[in-house]
Amino acid sequence: MSLNVNFAEALAAALRMRHMEEGFGLLAEAEGELAECGFDTPGSAGLLLLLAQWVDAGYRDHRLLGPLLQRFPQSGRGKMAVEDYIRVSMVQAFHDFADGQLDSAVDRLELVLRTLRDLPSSANETLANFWKGRAHRKRGEYETSLKHIVKARQTAQADGEEIFCAVIQIQESWLLFQKGMTREAVQILDQAARVLKATDDSVALGNIESARGRIVRRSGEYSKALEHFSRAVEIYSRRDPDHVNVARTLVNSAYVRRLLALQLRKRIDEQARNGRNKTAAGSRASGRETPISRYQQLWKEAVDALRRSRTIYERHANYDGIGKVELNLGFLHLDRGDIEHASQEAVEAYEIGQRQEDHILMARARILQAAIENAHVEEQTGAELDVAAHANRAREYSEEALTLAEGTQNRRLRAGACIARGMTAANDFYQDWETARRYATEATTLIGPGESDHLVEDLVLLKSRIVQVSGINDMLRGWSEGIVANKSFQQITEEFAEIVIPKVWLREDRKISRVAAVLSVSPKKVRRILRNSGITERL
Repeated sequence: MSLNVNFAEALAAALRMRHMEEGFGLLAEAEGELAECGFDTPGSAGLLLLLAQWVDAGYRDHRLLGPLLQRFPQSGRGKMAVEDYIRVSMVQAFHDFADGQLDSAVDRLELVLRTLRDLPSSANETLANFWKGRAHRKRGEYETSLKHIVKARQTAQADGEEIFCAVIQIQESWLLFQKGMTREAVQILDQAARVLKATDDSVALGNIESARGRIVRRSGEYSKALEHFSRAVEIYSRRDPDHVNVARTLVNSAYVRRLLALQLRKRIDEQARNGRNKTAAGSRASGRETPISRYQQLWKEAVDALRRSRTIYERHANYDGIGKVELNLGFLHLDRGDIEHASQEAVEAYEIGQRQEDHILMARARILQAAIENAHVEEQTGAELDVAAHANRAREYSEEALTLAEGTQNRRLRAGACIARGMTAANDFYQDWETARRYATEATTLIGPGESDHLVEDLVLLKSRIVQVSGINDMLRGWSEGIVANKSFQQITEEFAEIVIPKVWLREDRKISRVAAVLSVSPKKVRRILRNSGITERL
């Protein structure tokens, strides 16, 4: 097929309507001619930008653009018409963004947007803002990201681009969710889904399902999140079973399986402490699934999902994704007490984050490394000097995690770093309860309303440790001796409730009705105590 005006118009029309099957067919027919596209090809810059948009929509990956960009060397770009120079610059920026070179992508797109003020083109402005907003999001700069995404959506709406507007809204929804505006995020996501359901855009439709999974995951609905992730993988796979978004969703599903396994292990440990093993023994004898076998199955499923995702990421040379795989494997190994493998995965994740200049990945790797070093301290591995070295490294890693997290607008990352620093201060070596208490308080302010996932549980664990070791003995001793510090009996009762109720809430699978039944108190009081404890603001 000749790369004439009709070809470009047909390809652009298919993209505009999100007729993916049609567009992929056109691209496949013209693949050989596209590979030869260069300065001398009529309309080459426009074709190159159109191809970049198709890559963004799921055709092949960013490596397709590299050889084509080499056919537009820097030495010749200055001789191009300004409009064509802008188009090639946008393609270069998208390639950099997809390759993890976020600073370069942001700088190029900022220059494009400044130029477009004098040479307005609403279509290019929409696209530049869309790509720039996503680059800022990947850097953890959510406010700046939202500004560009909203601008992209507004210009798309003004141009009557309803379908592309819906694609943009998927990004807008996620950013609003990050700000704690869950209801608005879900509404926008539903609106985008209604528009896109008439298309065969498997990437956009899969993104909607994946976003829904992440939203319900944060409220602690892990089984429901897995259902959404499973549907997302099925949708992505309609076009390409090895699409990079399949790998991303598999990482998310592995993460949820790990959280389910952790919840199950807590129940297993609780049963073991209370000597309730007869049920498990009976299940084994009858061939039914036991809690232990279910835990092992979840752990294996998580590892298998991560291994498959790594294979896909490697195929696409997506190093940021590989880093996330390493990070999640590290946490899984740590959960099982395999500190050596956890350490190896954490180091690899951090090094990938350094190479990609991904501060979010680096911070999460440091949080994992702090947890690993604290595990050494708690287990008293090695001589006394070794324990001190592990404690010092835990402090260094948690402090670096804080520094990295504070350079982003990712409040949950910052909360996780605060919890890691608090856990380090509260370990058996330091027992620095004042520092632990300060970071627990800061983490509480960062966790949003309605959130009820693992981060909340980690915070409750930290607060419980602080109260148990540093305060509860002195408090109870004082009460037993009649030392009430001018507090009323009602105030003392409330303080005691704030110690007991959060722990019972965790033990009873975070079910308010069960807490109320166990303690013979009203559900309303349970909700109030949980709010006062900083666990949640909306129950």
